[in-house]
Amino acid sequence: MPFLANNFAGLDPEDSDYDRARVVVLPVPFERTTSYGKGTVAGPAAILAASHQVDLYDEELESEPYRIGIATLPALAPEAFDLEAALAEIEAEAHRPLAADKFLVTLGGEHSLTQASARAAARVVGGAAALGVVQFDAHADLRDRYEGTPYSHACVMRRLVEAGHPTLAVGIRSLSAPEGALIRDAKLPTIWGYQLEEAEERFESLLDTLPPTVYLTFDVDYFDPALMPATGTPEPGGGQWWPTLRMLRMLFEKKTVIAMDVVELAPLAGLHTCDLTTARLVYKCLGYLQAAEAR
Repeated sequence: MPFLANNFAGLDPEDSDYDRARVVVLPVPFERTTSYGKGTVAGPAAILAASHQVDLYDEELESEPYRIGIATLPALAPEAFDLEAALAEIEAEAHRPLAADKFLVTLGGEHSLTQASARAAARVVGGAAALGVVQFDAHADLRDRYEGTPYSHACVMRRLVEAGHPTLAVGIRSLSAPEGALIRDAKLPTIWGYQLEEAEERFESLLDTLPPTVYLTFDVDYFDPALMPATGTPEPGGGQWWPTLRMLRMLFEKKTVIAMDVVELAPLAGLHTCDLTTARLVYKCLGYLQAAEAR
């Protein structure tokens, strides 16, 4: 099998051809508003490189998820300096595969890009109200503005809530008082970090509050920093690997997930664990997609 450096999992042309692929991977090395540790601009390349080390057989599913077809687009680095215009560039690029009925995986980059990919997904399903957003994250990301901009990574879920997306947040353990008030007053479904031990039961029931079609956004700082230190804003506590995968499998079984992103990986030199964990997370989700669509 040829080594294709910019191709997810290093797949050969037959399995990565855009026209036959069910899945399209869009790397977006976008970093404009990170506010503590930096480095998410290097996240997509690190995930792609690590994906070459992921064995293609899934022992849990007893299948080879790559056979669904996984095409990888060239990395998109928005040219516009203005944040709103830069997000519009991402939205336009994300919309193309979604309009062609592909499953889109956006690799970040910082979390602000989610609003662009989610807008693109909403356009193909009839609007924001028809598209639930499931958020795995340490942070609520519900601030109205942060460090002078409404487009910050700390505001991304606020923009999606305002747009009319029903949401479900999992793992939240860092937020401001106004964010807490918004969650309470708007009754936004939330599984707090301190509830993660019973998260699977809560998750199943809260999924019923969402529409049939869902967008998944996964900020890697959701994980316990012992598992995922390579992120700009780590928080104590957080999710573990297998319980998280059980929730993700449940999500793909109960809902039609049409797109996802994985964001906020800030690679650390000499530490490959986090890059590989993120690549494995993506591949596991594609396995769950394959299994759900085969039913």
